Amino acid sequence: MSDHKVRVGIIGLGAMGSKLMQGFVRNEATEVVAVSDVAPGRAQEVAAELGTGVQAYTDHRELLQQDGLDLVYIAAPPKFHHRITLDAVAANKHILSEKPLANSVEEAKEMWEAVERAGLVNAINFPLNYSFAFNQYVKLFRDGFIGDLRRIELHTFFPQWPRAWQQNDWVAKREQGGFVLEVGVHYINAVQRLGGTPEVVFNEITFPEDPTLCETGYFARMQLADGTPVYFNGMSNVPGGEEVERISFTAYGTQGALSLENWGTLKAAKLGEPMSAVPQADNPANIIDNVVRAIRGEEALLISFKDGYEAQVVLECLRNPQA
Repeated sequence: MSDHKVRVGIIGLGAMGSKLMQGFVRNEATEVVAVSDVAPGRAQEVAAELGTGVQAYTDHRELLQQDGLDLVYIAAPPKFHHRITLDAVAANKHILSEKPLANSVEEAKEMWEAVERAGLVNAINFPLNYSFAFNQYVKLFRDGFIGDLRRIELHTFFPQWPRAWQQNDWVAKREQGGFVLEVGVHYINAVQRLGGTPEVVFNEITFPEDPTLCETGYFARMQLADGTPVYFNGMSNVPGGEEVERISFTAYGTQGALSLENWGTLKAAKLGEPMSAVPQADNPANIIDNVVRAIRGEEALLISFKDGYEAQVVLECLRNPQA
């Protein structure tokens, strides 16, 4: 593909869709040419803000028929990813999707197989992979900073769920919301980068009495292919305000430890030393840069639909212990 701007259509204009849309607008290699949202007037409002030439749709199928479209970014809620993806494949468009890939293992498998058969660029937006902190974590891990891996632990504790900035009509619901799905899937992917997709050995999950609402706590023991244990542990509705929200992802080894705290703070230590913050540096190329590289046939760091399918298998085990 030539170096002309990659023309992007955005499907879903909620919090995530609107946020990454601004990244596409700022990126010199991409141009937003179409937007779609089922909410009446939302797409028209956004198109007007973006300027002349951006087309607005309420039906994603109409957006997919627009001439000259190279890439679609799917930012609709998870239960719509499957249908939109299959429609995008039929329209021969490259795809960037929000996480999780789908709303079931069966959907994820069909989506992965469809993009592979079509030979389309496919990627999932797992932002950790494009942060300095996590890339430095991966580098130190692979360079042997912690020695031999002993275990990986994830802790996710929230004073309230959904968080104040995260209010919508689905993120608190059991069908396609909850912090296991919304947060846990990021760290399933993080485990994949460190040691491959883990297998769930044991897990338990607690729900409120209302059958429509998402989980309030969970604990899982998983293991890597070599038997190394991976523990995920989380609760919502814990005492305190937003300042006590805790997300920590820690790898313990025979010589030290690495911990990513609250998404962006990397701490490290050798045995016998206190954990201390690793200085930050410029972030690597972002997800948009990498998708553009892949479309142009260049080497790129992407989390593929295959990776997403494998993460979905783990995710659904965590969400549905009896499955």
